[in-house]
Order: sequence, then C-alpha cells, then structure tokens
Amino acid sequence: MRPGGSAGHATPERHDDRVVPVYAVTGGRTRSAGPDLPVESLVVATDRWAGDLQKEHRMIVELAARPVSLIEVGARLRVPVGVARVLVSDLADAGFLMVHTPPRAADGGPTPAMLQRLLDGLRAY
Repeated sequence: MRPGGSAGHATPERHDDRVVPVYAVTGGRTRSAGPDLPVESLVVATDRWAGDLQKEHRMIVELAARPVSLIEVGARLRVPVGVARVLVSDLADAGFLMVHTPPRAADGGPTPAMLQRLLDGLRAY
C-alpha cells in the first residue's frame, strides 16, 4: 500500500506538476462564453507570442503548433474535455489560437460525410 492509500484503494499517481486545480485555471467555468466547440474541432496556434501565459495556456499553444483536436488537447493536458473547451475558447478569443470546426448538418449534428469518415476510420482500426 502506498502512503496515503487505504487497504485495497491505492492513491493514483500524479504525472504532472500541477499545483493549481484545473477548475481554478478556468475560474470555475465549465462552459465557454461562446458556443460549445465540438471535440473534433482542430486547433492551430497563431503567431502571437504566448510567453506570458499561464502554464496550461502555454502548453495548449505549444501543442497547437501543428493542428491538434480539442479532445487531444484535453487528453494531453489530462483535463476534462469541458475544461479543454474553456481554455481553447479563451485562447481563441484572445487571438492565440484559430479553431476550425467541422461542418454541421442542418440539425446541428455531424454531417453524413463526417459519420462515414468516422465509420471508415473505425473499420480501418
């Protein structure tokens, strides 16, 4: 048993050096001010210098040096997708990121072409 754990319930290891809880980074927000970004949105950094940003914000801008999906941002930062949405939205509003959202059907859902690409990708896996 690890220190701090109880019998049968080990304390999960932390692989990051985050001191501030993620909800504090977003100011407690779980939704962005604008429309919710789909998880498959692609994020790309702009040329704006991000050196003065908080650690999590800087990490996102560095990740987005090449196109990266919103869901991957959340996974790489080890934060819930809602937190990733807020952080990405804030950075886009401030001009640090460009967000490319996939086309949507009239009902707001994914297009048939998007669903077909998803199905093709799953079959290939």
